[in-house]
Amino acid sequence: MKLETPESKIYTVSELTGEIKSVLESGFPFLWVEGEISNFNSHTSGHMYFTLKDKDSQLSAVMFRGKNMRLAFTPEDGQHVMCYGSIGVYEKSGRYQLYVDKMEPVGVGALQKAFEQLKDKLLKEGLFDDARKRPIPRVPQSIGIITSPTGAAIRDMLNILERRFPNISITIYPVKVQGEGAAEEIAAAIEEMNALGAFDVLITGRGGGSLEDLWAFNEEVVARAIYNSKIPVISAVGHEVDYTIADFVADLRAPTPSAAAELAVMNKEDIVREITSLKTRLDSGASHLIGGLRERLKGLMARPAISTPLNIIRDLQQRV
Repeated sequence: MKLETPESKIYTVSELTGEIKSVLESGFPFLWVEGEISNFNSHTSGHMYFTLKDKDSQLSAVMFRGKNMRLAFTPEDGQHVMCYGSIGVYEKSGRYQLYVDKMEPVGVGALQKAFEQLKDKLLKEGLFDDARKRPIPRVPQSIGIITSPTGAAIRDMLNILERRFPNISITIYPVKVQGEGAAEEIAAAIEEMNALGAFDVLITGRGGGSLEDLWAFNEEVVARAIYNSKIPVISAVGHEVDYTIADFVADLRAPTPSAAAELAVMNKEDIVREITSLKTRLDSGASHLIGGLRERLKGLMARPAISTPLNIIRDLQQRV
């Protein structure tokens, strides 16, 4: 016998799946999920399909081509990662999965691997070639600095630039230098300052920190912005021992932000001394040249043909 209740309802499969989809997608709009990659498949369409798992469970995931193009590393089975995205239900199969917008490796070892992967990729594409790197102007009229406006690095650079060449034009483009969105801000600043076209050289960088703190300067979007810059770029990230992808792409790598300020412009006093020395050499050379020409002129003036031309004419007249 069939029992009927006022709350009873018979769902179709599509209706039930739709209800589940609505509950899941509204309940988990955006979230971070940590796990190990398995069953990784980079499809010919450019989409990435994989499974995130831990010791007890697994979760299907997909990262579409438009999102994974900006990855700083190549995902592979066994990697421990954090994925940011939303939960969705694929109604045709009735399966829920994670739609990944961003992916980051977990741990310093994973970050170092991501660094090496991107470095090898860009090296093969020619972004590090010395032949394409441009010299830094010896005496730039205008310098653009892309960095955090509140860090110690910018204060050091401004102090050094003011001391070395007080009347040079300096423009600061404030950006985040670490954390979410920092790489995109740095890349956009490089592009915008190029669009303005009012700068002779750009400096981008920040003070020291951990590998994670400096990671924005290891992002592909920053590397390509530096590569595409029509203005020479000095990269000044961290301390002397720190190397980033931005350092390899830039026209000049400075070991520290303070060193970048020193490399960007000569000391005005040194330039004045050099000009004074050149002027002295020029005056001396000109005096020597004029003196030589004066002596030569005296010698010519002493010749009979010039000093006593009438005597020569008379002698010729007598012979005639």
